[in-house]
Amino acid sequence: MPNATIVKIDEIETVERGNGVKSTPLITKGVYNDTLITTGITTFPPGNEVPFHSHNCDEQVTILEGEGVCEVEGEEPVAVKQYDTTYIPKGKSHRFVAPDDKSLKILWIYTTDIVTRTFSESGQTVEHLSGNDLIIDK
Repeated sequence: MPNATIVKIDEIETVERGNGVKSTPLITKGVYNDTLITTGITTFPPGNEVPFHSHNCDEQVTILEGEGVCEVEGEEPVAVKQYDTTYIPKGKSHRFVAPDDKSLKILWIYTTDIVTRTFSESGQTVEHLSGNDLIIDK
């Protein structure tokens, strides 16, 4: 039987994604080799977002702090606030946008241990949180 793992937030290295967007991986293959999920937290400074993208797996996002907008391909944008939760199926293009005057913090959970991001505009697929998974200036 596998051992339990406790992740201490103060001991995790934050990944700088560009434009002030920061991600903190929580449960990953690097932390727990037998994991079947990938989780973490991303903070968006006011007026920022990750460009439209999709993943190779389903994703659940819960708003931890702030308010913002969730945009999903083919659907009307939806205002989201603290503790609102989304479920985005594999391959569905989406993004979260922080308002111009407030930051937004989200908890993300992916249904696999190996996550990729495909940017909708360029079609480029990158490994999640790799050096190529960057936010480009607007």
